[in-house]
Parts: sequence; structure tokens; C-alpha cells
Amino acid sequence: MASAALASIWPLPLVLETGTSNTTVLGGSIDIGYSTSSILANAANRYINIINSELFTSPVDYKQGDVPINGQLIGLNVVVSSTDETLGLTTDESYTLDVPTNGQAILNANTVFGAIRGLETYSQLITANCNRRIVKNTPVHVVDKPAFPHRGILLDTARNYYPLKDIFRTLDAMSYNKLNVFHWHVVDSQSWPIQSNEFPELQKNGAYGPKMQYSYADVKSVIAYAKDRGIRVIPEFDVPGHTYVVGESFPELMSCMNKQPNWNNYAAEPPSGQLNIAKPEAANFTNMLVDEYTDLFTDNVFHLGGDEVNRNCWSEDPDVQAYLAAHPGETVESLLVNFYTSVHNNLASQGKTGMSWEETLFHSQYTPPKDTIIQTWIDQESIPNTVAKGYRSVASPASAYYLDCGHGAWLSNQDGNSWCDPFKTWMHIYNFDPLANITDPSQQQLVIGAEVALWSEQTDSTVLDGRLWPRASAMAETAWSGKTDANGHVRTTAEVASRLHDQRFRMVGRGIRAEPMQPLWCARNPGMCLLP
Repeated sequence: MASAALASIWPLPLVLETGTSNTTVLGGSIDIGYSTSSILANAANRYINIINSELFTSPVDYKQGDVPINGQLIGLNVVVSSTDETLGLTTDESYTLDVPTNGQAILNANTVFGAIRGLETYSQLITANCNRRIVKNTPVHVVDKPAFPHRGILLDTARNYYPLKDIFRTLDAMSYNKLNVFHWHVVDSQSWPIQSNEFPELQKNGAYGPKMQYSYADVKSVIAYAKDRGIRVIPEFDVPGHTYVVGESFPELMSCMNKQPNWNNYAAEPPSGQLNIAKPEAANFTNMLVDEYTDLFTDNVFHLGGDEVNRNCWSEDPDVQAYLAAHPGETVESLLVNFYTSVHNNLASQGKTGMSWEETLFHSQYTPPKDTIIQTWIDQESIPNTVAKGYRSVASPASAYYLDCGHGAWLSNQDGNSWCDPFKTWMHIYNFDPLANITDPSQQQLVIGAEVALWSEQTDSTVLDGRLWPRASAMAETAWSGKTDANGHVRTTAEVASRLHDQRFRMVGRGIRAEPMQPLWCARNPGMCLLP
């Protein structure tokens, strides 16, 4: 294993062996042989453009003179053994990469998506030195694969709208960090920007404006753009809570619509409004929506939300009260179980795997299907508690992975902190271990990955990149490389800071406005900005 000083690859590969020579790069050619894969061809063209246009120099090397050269690199040959381009939880992203001191580099992968990960590593090995491109410390040998199969970002496009260019740029940045899941929280109480053919009123009445909408064509373009980068798109349509916007078109399906001023008795944030679970029409409406959107979104996983449902909303609803009075033995809890059962069974009939927030498992009497993926966020102990019940977990603890936190309260008459302050630094994110307090190897296997979340109460296009990067990069490394090296040593933030500086400056050069981590002096002088 090479030291971090020898290569600034992010995330760190499983095996990285380096030599003592330096090699000049003669052009950025990438040969994919006789492959007919458009995904591979597109990736090769992207990285040819990156390599030929990028002149990245680590801040440490800003004043470095000519590096002595020992050989010449005449391009990269990519070999992919499988033509299977299925992208899902079990997709093989492994690769090997060999960069000689002289000759042609070779990248081998089982799938095009492994090749894409290897192309990113290859591009990061190439740096600028005195107006030429070189690879330091050749020969380089890399063997790599991810520690977790699910490594994602949740982006909330409902509380504030993001144009497609922002989503595409985010997908680019994700690929630079080997992230592979774009969790699209596309609707919420505040807006419904996405087209619905089944219920066109939803977008017409629920979008913030005619220029703040996503058409079917937009969604398909996001899915295609993401797949070209080895990124899955998992949509979330949160039910039965967080649905006020549905009531703008179908008030007859709703309970506790926009209760003011005491909205806090009925919802986690304004505006209040939940589907009326006493009405079969609400479940039917939800199932029709799920049928529509499972056709549009191609991934096998579909997120049904299920978080922050408020019992007061239903217990004070006249229709719910009348239903319960006419049906002795029924309760709000049994109605919720019936709703979840209908929606999850319908999703399963579409051949999809359900994903839900942890409240569905822990805060209701419903027992989700055993293949349901539980996204944990309330408490870090929710992760071991989830896998102890035999469910798969995606770790998104608010205490470590909520990137919106740290900007204070957003309610206009509250001068104070938000519920999830303070700000989550990249160091805090890097130090979190999704496998903490899980000792059973079979339960560790049920932790399938991690997601950072960017909720958008205080975020839009103007600050998107800085909110995400490089903090999402910190999670990206721990989810790809794991928390420890081959010797069991837990990597520290002090050890990895210099590489993350390089990754941040590299992303900025590629058009990602990642926020700075420290004064540039610290990036130029590794190890000198540490607390004694």
C-alpha cells in the first residue's frame, strides 16, 4: 500500500502499489477496442476530454520544478469482460489498473461500471508539471472495489427547485467521487414539480411555476445521464405524510390541511397535510401514482417515504373520527397498517423493492416486507437496531450525514438554532462509521451503504455545490474504501486531509464549486494545521 503522499486518489483504492519513476503522458487516448457499449464509449470520450483539458496540480506542488522523467505513457487500453449493463445493488464495480513506466496503461473490469470507476482513478493519477502531463511514482498497480454497494446523495428538489443543469453537475461530481445512488426526493409538502400523466393537476397546481417543473423527458434525461456515470436514480414519493401539495388538487383525500398558526401540532414543518388514511380512495390514489412512476423510474428500488407521520392530524379529523366510530376495534394505528399494507403490496406487484424511512419499521405497528430497505436517520443506534431485526439498512444519521444542518432556524420568528445544528464538518462525516456497534458479521452485511442528505429548506442553486462538496466526498471515501486499511488501521482525518484538499481543488477545476476546507497555506503545508 502506498502512502497518501505518493498518490492523491480519492477515494483511496483497496490496493495501491507504486514505484519510484515518473512518466510523461503523450496524449490522452483511451482505447476501448471493439466494444459496442455506448456507455463505455461515452465514458471514454468524457475522460479523454478531462485528461486533455485538465492541468491539475496539487497545492503542495505549486512551486515544484521539473520532475525527472523516466518513460512515456502512450494511452490507456480498456478491457471489459461482460456485456451486461444492468445497474443495481449487485452491480460489480471492481477494476484493476496498471500504469507502466513505459508503454500503454491497461484497465480491466468485469462491467462497464467498473471501467468507469477505473477511468476516474486513471484521470486522478495524471497531474500537471511544467506545462506537461505526468504520472508520478510509476509503475502504478491498482486493485479496487467498493466496501458498500449503496453510496448515495439525497437531494430534495421540492422545498426549493433545482434546474436540470444543477442535477447534471451534481451527477458529474458524484462520478468524480465514485458515488452510485442519486436519491431524488422529488416531491414534498411544499411543491410537486414532476409531471404526472395520471393526475396532471398535481404538477399544474403543485409546481412553484411553469419554469420550475420536471417533464417526463427531463426525468428520462436524468436517468440516462446518471447511468452513463454508473449512478442509479432512486425516486422518493413520500406517503402518507408530507403531502399537503396533493391537497391543492385533491382536498377530498386529505387531513389537517395547512393548520395555522399551530401547524406544529400536525406536522414537522409547515404546511401540514397528510393523506386521509380512513379513505380507501387515498390508498387507491397512492397506488395509481406508484404504478405510474414505477414505469417512469427504471431502478428496481422505489422509496415510499413513511417518515414523520403525525397522529394528531388523523385523530382530530372529522372523517377519521366518523370512520372509527362506525368501526369499533379500528384505530388510527390499524388504519395506518392497512394503508402501508396496500401500498407496499402494490409496489411488490410491480416487481419493485420498497425503501422506507425508519419510522415505518419502528414507529408503527406495520411489519414491512423483509426485503424492504430501511433508511435510518433519527438515531445512530437505529442502524444496529434495524439489522438486528433482519432488515437491510442504508445509514443516513442526521447527527452525521445531514448536510443542511448548521445554518440556524429558518422559521421567520425564530432567532436560534435549527433542530439538527451544528454544522457537520467533513471531519465529523469522515469519522462516522456505519458499522459502529454491529459485531455480528451477518448483521454487518445487512448495512448496504450510506447516504448524505441535502434537505433544501435553506438551499437552492446558489449554494448547492458548497453545501454538498467536499463534505459528500468524505462519506464517499468511507463508503467506498471503508474505515480501515488492510492492516485494520482506522484512517484519521489528519492522515487524509491532504488528499481531500487535492480532490476539492480537482473538483473546482472541473466546474464544481466545492467550498474550501482550510486556508490555502494549510493545503500547501500538510500536517501543519493540526490542533496540538
